[in-house]
Amino acid sequence: MSGHSKWNNIKNKKEKTDAQKAKVFTKIGKEIAIAVREGGGDPNVNRKLRDLIAKAKASNVPNDNIERAIKKAMGGDGTVYEEITYEGYGPSGVAVIVETATDSRNRTASDVRHYFDKYGGNLGSSGCVSYLFEDKGIIVILRENAPDEDKLFEFAIEAGADDIEGDEESYQILTESNALASVRDALEAEGYKIESAEADKIPSSYVTLESEDDIKNMNLLLEHLEDSDDVQEIYHNWENCD
Repeated sequence: MSGHSKWNNIKNKKEKTDAQKAKVFTKIGKEIAIAVREGGGDPNVNRKLRDLIAKAKASNVPNDNIERAIKKAMGGDGTVYEEITYEGYGPSGVAVIVETATDSRNRTASDVRHYFDKYGGNLGSSGCVSYLFEDKGIIVILRENAPDEDKLFEFAIEAGADDIEGDEESYQILTESNALASVRDALEAEGYKIESAEADKIPSSYVTLESEDDIKNMNLLLEHLEDSDDVQEIYHNWENCD
């Protein structure tokens, strides 16, 4: 998840095993529960919920699962999730931000600290690395759904986007975080099929790991954090991670 990595993250989610997919569904279900609690169950009114539904579909979450998660949240099952962000350093000073949603603050804090300690990092205080990241919006459109690159670029900029980058499979449209929804809506109204539209944190600088031990430990740290049911998103500035 280094840099403009949401598209890579989505591709990885699509290729996961059934067990890993179940974890993705669980994580998105928690986000939906929080969004419904804060803004209600109507995605036409609750923009955060609308964005999460799009995210869920991009991660291949079945519509039935999405509808059940919304109904469950609206009914209230007694479970209250708290959003907590942790910041720290991985091996050789890689900056790491971990966003969680948990019903047990103590359990989550203990688990996150354990992974940092075990794999060559250390958990820091709030704000210790967040200043190294800039909040942005990233909208992904597959190249096959936007054959005219110049037209897409011109329209996106007019709609309020900051820039467009591309790879062999997709375009990544960068926006200010508060312009993500309006740019996405404009693109959809123009007929573009959106693969994903999510908030992201873009590092201002990157760290390259040289030793095999550091690379191994960084991979293990990310792997264990991603496997945690409480962890929703991970951002870092490790450059040589595919």
